[in-house]
Amino acid sequence: MTEPPARRLLLVHAHPDDESINNGATMARYAAEGARVTLVTCTLGELGEVIPPELAHLTGAALGEHRLRELTAAMRELGVEDFRQLGGPGRYRDSGMMGLPDNDDPASFWQADVDEAAAHLLEVILEVRPQVLVTYDDNGGYGHPDHIQAHRVAMRAAELAADVGRPIPKVYWNRVPRPVAEEAFDRLRAELPGLPYAKAAAIDDVPGVVADERITTEIDGTAYAAAKAAAMSAHATQIEVAPEGPYFALSNELAQPLFSTEYYELVRGGREVAGEQARQAVREADLFAGTGEAS
Repeated sequence: MTEPPARRLLLVHAHPDDESINNGATMARYAAEGARVTLVTCTLGELGEVIPPELAHLTGAALGEHRLRELTAAMRELGVEDFRQLGGPGRYRDSGMMGLPDNDDPASFWQADVDEAAAHLLEVILEVRPQVLVTYDDNGGYGHPDHIQAHRVAMRAAELAADVGRPIPKVYWNRVPRPVAEEAFDRLRAELPGLPYAKAAAIDDVPGVVADERITTEIDGTAYAAAKAAAMSAHATQIEVAPEGPYFALSNELAQPLFSTEYYELVRGGREVAGEQARQAVREADLFAGTGEAS
């Protein structure tokens, strides 16, 4: 019987494309190093705005099916073989942006019972037995209802796993340190005349930007920057990656930096982050540090 990979990483995201934007370099790096990388996507993004005019006819279920194919292509670029939809494809529908009538759809992820959805995720946790879980903060990074719900479901599933004797050693939230974001946007604005975008997004449009001291972990994915860019490009309905440099735009056509170094805040386990005194000056360089399965 084949032994499972020693290092096992589980990521929980709201829609196809979120994983490549937030964690593409991290996923590619760990997959290349032989870790088992498992992605759970909570919806198929049926309400996403479509960028290419030739695909503008895609809406609802048809868009969701197309985005699942995009996700499949993106995972091929990252070398990730284990990617799933929470509760099965189409179990939970995209909820749309906060405050829209779509939030009230009984089939939307926003309306899902958290314990029920967490039970679906618990099944994955018990199968995969990850040492590391990555998801969003309690605001979902930027306030999208599906991102907030993904946070709630992931954190609840981690609690349930502990209750049945399968605790996840380390839980992280996606982050970007504000000084890094500011420097990247300064560079982007200087280069805008040569890019296919008229304006840059605001820093606060980048999910998970926080003060530098909240960052506990820094994953250097420089060697996997091309894989991340290719994975993002695979999500063609949602992302346009600039060929001239490490930048991209969503449907708002505002340029954002494409980060190949990815950042995290450890919120449970390992070096427990419970306040300023618990933080160390030296950041982790490995999500598995302290689990006994560090590289």
